[in-house]
Amino acid sequence: MHVKSLKVFCDVVGQRSFSRAADENGISQSGASQVVHQLEERLGVKLIDRSKRPLVPTAEGELYYQGCRQLVQRYYALEEDVRTFHKELAGQVTIASIYSVGLSHMNACVQEFLGKHPKANVRLQYHHPDTVVQLVETDQVDFGLVSYPKASKTIKVDMWREEPMFLVCAPGSDLAGRESIWLDELDGRRMVGFDTRLQIRREIDFVLSSAGADVQVVMEFDNIETIKRAVEIDAGFGLLPIDTVTREVETGSLVAIPVEGSPLFRPLGIVTRQGKELGKTARRFIQLLHEKADHSEAKLAEAEDKPVAASFAQGEAAGAKSDLENGVSARS
Repeated sequence: MHVKSLKVFCDVVGQRSFSRAADENGISQSGASQVVHQLEERLGVKLIDRSKRPLVPTAEGELYYQGCRQLVQRYYALEEDVRTFHKELAGQVTIASIYSVGLSHMNACVQEFLGKHPKANVRLQYHHPDTVVQLVETDQVDFGLVSYPKASKTIKVDMWREEPMFLVCAPGSDLAGRESIWLDELDGRRMVGFDTRLQIRREIDFVLSSAGADVQVVMEFDNIETIKRAVEIDAGFGLLPIDTVTREVETGSLVAIPVEGSPLFRPLGIVTRQGKELGKTARRFIQLLHEKADHSEAKLAEAEDKPVAASFAQGEAAGAKSDLENGVSARS
């Protein structure tokens, strides 16, 4: 049986759609349906329950899918390794990222990667955290980038980096001149927070409560970009990853203040489907991500030995907090 046919079948099951699988493989919808029909005739069983929407595999189809998925992934990974053994990296890597990570870190990573491997193809998508995980689970991307990653039966987590979180406020705030701040000093103050459905909000609430800070959440948003805009007009303070406010701090529209006592961090992870065989291009990209994270942490450690201005705008620490400039973010 041709590997291409097995890939089409896996895409139909993974994406629960003949049309999307057809687009992925550059064939017609009827062509994808015919491929699955031929497999069913060969095996003498029904692989797809076509009476349901979205499509679902039968029990036999699920068994066949699990086996074929690993075979297809290993075959294409091996094919790429052999093809590029003595040549430039020329494969494709598909990545799904939450907005704030993608926009604050990935632009520089993609540019550097393509600079080293100009024949490679990087496809980067931005999504809500739940969608990122779903795309990884259904093999629609090679890997995902999420905050507060959780391993499961289907998801493997590779911890990537920890982003320090700072208190951010408007330049006109009475907090703006502070060198640092303790969380209990925030008791009774107005805060612009994350939506309660997000893990980052639950983590912040726990840390504030542990510090005895009962804050007034005056606004709630599901994305960092909107939180920054609200903080800029002095609606309240925010607690945000420093990498996501680099641009605003440098232009003076926001002030970033280190948190004393119980430093806050946002963990970021690289998530892949359990048992997935990544191709050479994907493996190299993940290697670059780790190299840049290590470099950033080394610069941060160096910067922490030097005085840090409350605005973070003139000190060397601003550059050490991120290798990216213009780190705009949206969803956390």
